[in-house]
Amino acid sequence: SKLAALFQHPLYNLPVPEVTDRDKLFIINPMEKFSLHSSGSDEWVSSSKAETLLPTGKTAYDTYPTWLKFHVGITRYELYPRRDPLLPTLLRDLATQRIVSSGTTPCLHPFHTLPCCLLPASLILMCLLSVQKSGGTQLKLIMTFPNYGQALFKPMKQTRDQETPIDFFYFSDFERHNAEIAAFHLDRILDFRRIPPVSGRLVNITKEIRDITTDKKLAKTFFISPAGNVCFYGECSYYCSTEHALCGKPDQLEGSMAALLPDKTLAKRRSWRSPWRRSYHKSKKAEWELNPSYCAQVRETPPYDRGHRLLDLIDMTILDFLMGNMDRHHYETFEKFGNDTFLLHLDNGRGFGTHSRDEPSILAPLQQCCSIKKSTYLRLQLLATQPYRLSDVLREALATDPLAPVLAEPHLRALDRRLGKVLVAVGHCLAR
Repeated sequence: SKLAALFQHPLYNLPVPEVTDRDKLFIINPMEKFSLHSSGSDEWVSSSKAETLLPTGKTAYDTYPTWLKFHVGITRYELYPRRDPLLPTLLRDLATQRIVSSGTTPCLHPFHTLPCCLLPASLILMCLLSVQKSGGTQLKLIMTFPNYGQALFKPMKQTRDQETPIDFFYFSDFERHNAEIAAFHLDRILDFRRIPPVSGRLVNITKEIRDITTDKKLAKTFFISPAGNVCFYGECSYYCSTEHALCGKPDQLEGSMAALLPDKTLAKRRSWRSPWRRSYHKSKKAEWELNPSYCAQVRETPPYDRGHRLLDLIDMTILDFLMGNMDRHHYETFEKFGNDTFLLHLDNGRGFGTHSRDEPSILAPLQQCCSIKKSTYLRLQLLATQPYRLSDVLREALATDPLAPVLAEPHLRALDRRLGKVLVAVGHCLAR
């Protein structure tokens, strides 16, 4: 296993700073147990199922479902540890747990709160709803599981061997479910660990969306196609119409299931506009495209004038170039940790749209700033060698996903080509 050998390499065993209470996203009450019975709602989950849904153990932590363990494990330095024993279980839950609700508008359930005292200041975990994710341009559903866990579902819109048409503007491209899956594994292979876990899943449109939705607006968009397939289109800015309906075969639909981050009411996140954001205009260019010395002014602007924020952004740039993602207009951080924390790499559905061409402008932050973390550079060099070739380790990682093969072979081969171009760009900077 090249993947196992990679994670055993010294570059993937660099020490993480000691984690104090100030570095944890949540401080939990070690005496508070998690119990499905606390809701008192037979409509939500029957007591007969509770025993099989939650682990048992001596400590309160042992009673937490995997998604809650994932949340309380988030720190200033990483979204999850390098060798997180929870990861296989969390990915399996995303792929197999029963979906109890889905929809496109907020709904209220008889159950309103989870056990309190799990979080600081006795915050109460809010009612978990099944809704369409607010904002965004394309249809995304939030699915809820019996143990109150939730996942963001992005349905399949494009087959694996299709490329984004060359005349498409980046801001009108499809969001691809397989790109979300591949991005999570690529992010982990690069040792960033800044993308929440994602698994592929085959969803039954009839039983797991239409029949259980609580949203009347979504329910009105279901229909049977002339081919006899169950279809729906929901509500969104782009591609939500009968011409762009999502159809099953006859009611089976592929999609990505991404573990949700803690609700923003419990763990506030700050959204940052990327300095290298594109103009999102058909003819105008952004300032960074016209000014080759643009990085100098970025370096003088908070939060990039101190700490490792700029280097973290360049990490994200490299991830995006490898995927071919041109749509990184914003990024987020956890507000609690201020400027001294990692960037969240969210919304990666517009990656892996092309394999026959590369987009050099994505690398502008690296090329203009000529800065990169030493650890990132050394790992990139390692992934360019035969024993740890990037395409091989990503192929191996994706082989375990329920929807494997996740990427077509040309996309995997393109990763090696693009990695070579990143190393060439760093080489030019070193020469200068």
